[in-house]
Amino acid sequence: MNAKSVKSVISDYYELTKPNVWWLLVFTAIGAMIRAGGNYSNTNEFFIQSEIIILVILSVTCGTAGAEAISNYIDKDVDALMQRTKNRPIPSGRIKAINSLIFGIILASLAIIFSYMIDYNNNSTLPIVTFLMIFGLFDYLIVYSAYLKRRNLSNIILGGFSGAMPALIGYTAISKTIVLEGLLISALVFIWIPAHIWSLSLRFQDDYSKAGIPMLPTVVSLKTSIRLIALSSIILVIFSLMLYQIGTIYLITAIITGIIILFSSLKLLLEPTKERAWKLFKISSPYLAVLFIAMIIDVLIN
Repeated sequence: MNAKSVKSVISDYYELTKPNVWWLLVFTAIGAMIRAGGNYSNTNEFFIQSEIIILVILSVTCGTAGAEAISNYIDKDVDALMQRTKNRPIPSGRIKAINSLIFGIILASLAIIFSYMIDYNNNSTLPIVTFLMIFGLFDYLIVYSAYLKRRNLSNIILGGFSGAMPALIGYTAISKTIVLEGLLISALVFIWIPAHIWSLSLRFQDDYSKAGIPMLPTVVSLKTSIRLIALSSIILVIFSLMLYQIGTIYLITAIITGIIILFSSLKLLLEPTKERAWKLFKISSPYLAVLFIAMIIDVLIN
């Protein structure tokens, strides 16, 4: 195998893990860690815990990337049917399905090992971080991918707990226990997911219908779908503002981005089209990352 072939294989496996997904989730874990570190009376204590920080990044990266690789294996048949996904590594023939499964299992196993190392380093009586990692993997792979995704409209909502786990893992790894603020920050991610994914599914409604996936627009009318997308976006903005205690920079950012989301949601309600829904999707895509950046800045400047 020449260097070009090796590079191509690495690129295919990297694509298999859906980097756009796990990069964002790893970032939420980092942001939550930094926020949790800001709660100490001696804030420098957070920066001293470099081993925990590295382990969290490794565990969340392996966990999310591994989950996506296994999910690609589970969805190989429907991915081949959908225009949006037919060129993914498995349906396009670039990676064998069984190799994707093995690769995903290895990464997921490493994620659990790294999570346990966090609990061990924290001298935790209960392996809290390990439990959160296992729960996240179970929710995404079993509850969402293997069962609900093809059966029930609640798939995105009940499967959304997995998306909230990286932030909670990051916060808990530093605080050494599950606390209210950590739960609220992870809830922000959980609430963001439906509005974001439903907007995407409306854009590719025909794809989901062809594959028999009961996403929102394939189950209810266009008007109802748009109303629910707009409502979920409004709930997201309201909830983000309820976390005002995080800091001034965060609050200002939440207000500005919230106004943009609300304006886009209002335009969607007044002009209920797939094009408007897609614009809301594009606007909401960086929304979560922007809020977490503001959260980090608030900690670093105080």
